[in-house]
Amino acid sequence: MTLGERIAQKRKELGLSQEALGEKLCVSRQAIYKWEADAALPEIEKLVALSALFEVSVGWLLGVETETEDPKEDDGQLNETQIKMVEEIVGRYLAAQPQPKKVRHWPKVVAALLVVAVGIHLFTRLDGLDRRYGSLSNAMNEINWSVSRQIDSIAGRVEEILKSQNDLTADYGTELVGADLRTDTVRFALRSVPRTFVDGMDAVFLVNSGAGPAEFPAQLSAGGVFSAEVTAPLTDEITLSVVFIQPDGKRQTQLLDTYDYLRSSSIPDVQVDMPMLHGDVVEGGRLVLQEDYVTVRPLGSKTLGDETAVVEHVELGIFVNQTIVAWGKECAQPESYQGDWGDCRFFCLPETEIRLGSGDRLQIAALVTDSFGRQFMAQDVPLVTETERDGTVRLTYPTDARFDSDPASWVLVTGEVQHTITPIGKP
Repeated sequence: MTLGERIAQKRKELGLSQEALGEKLCVSRQAIYKWEADAALPEIEKLVALSALFEVSVGWLLGVETETEDPKEDDGQLNETQIKMVEEIVGRYLAAQPQPKKVRHWPKVVAALLVVAVGIHLFTRLDGLDRRYGSLSNAMNEINWSVSRQIDSIAGRVEEILKSQNDLTADYGTELVGADLRTDTVRFALRSVPRTFVDGMDAVFLVNSGAGPAEFPAQLSAGGVFSAEVTAPLTDEITLSVVFIQPDGKRQTQLLDTYDYLRSSSIPDVQVDMPMLHGDVVEGGRLVLQEDYVTVRPLGSKTLGDETAVVEHVELGIFVNQTIVAWGKECAQPESYQGDWGDCRFFCLPETEIRLGSGDRLQIAALVTDSFGRQFMAQDVPLVTETERDGTVRLTYPTDARFDSDPASWVLVTGEVQHTITPIGKP
């Protein structure tokens, strides 16, 4: 049996669904599905957790031990031999440290002189203790490094066992060959050679951009090489797999590669510099923003494949909880901004009064359109309301300065504003 088949067997013996097992391990149902289909490998800590939950050894899960072997010997903790090794290392380091001298009982006649001597040498002795403490600290750091290195080595060997047991391919390759940024798609050239080829075998490639796998037929060429060129939606997480189909219809899936943050890497970077509002007082839930200027600076182009994206259009506004409060107006460089500001764009924010509740997030953000018509949000660090001990409410930086660049998550139409907004000077 493969690792995935063993996980599925034990899960069913416990009467757990894939979703229930995922909840126990704090992973998604999709992760359990990939493990059981041998399309992905559990991380080392998850493998240990599976061992404890199923009451079997890690070795049994990997197929290198029988189920009758004692699972307690592989519970993810250091065994007795490893503990003795660590204790021996600690002992050696402690033995190497200079031992403190025994205190002698001096005659009373020199007691006063000793008090003076202790005072004179106090700092010297403290310095010596500090050096010994530093030496011991360094020794413990070396031990931690040594143990970590051994654990990394063990983890590497486990991963090699997993890979050798689950690899269905003798060779494979994935290559990003092009992109169409106007349609937000990307093209890959895929190739895979099965470890064991038999007449009548077929294959398909699976491409998952986040909305579920799409299947692409593979072409068979000399040497048992299956290949195809596939097109997929451009997202920040794309997984590529191959499915070998035996003559009897049995399907075996092998994960080939994962491409992360492709779409983000194709989006031009934009820097938004908002006015200094940190520390401003929100009196009675009321905040007055004076007329001010904001700069938006494109930070260069981004290229994916043979296409290059640049910033085409920018709109900037004031947002509360990602809902538009007021749009700014693009303007010429103000007189207060001296010197050459290059390709910076300037926006004038209107004088505005805003009602803020507890935990509301205030942001200056820009809706950016690139040269391929794609839109995204660029923003500075948000601010939130915080009540101090004396009851004063101020704007401060949040503990989770999350950034959401998807315009679909923002309310951009002023008619849908849910906050109380009163432009200064208007009824």
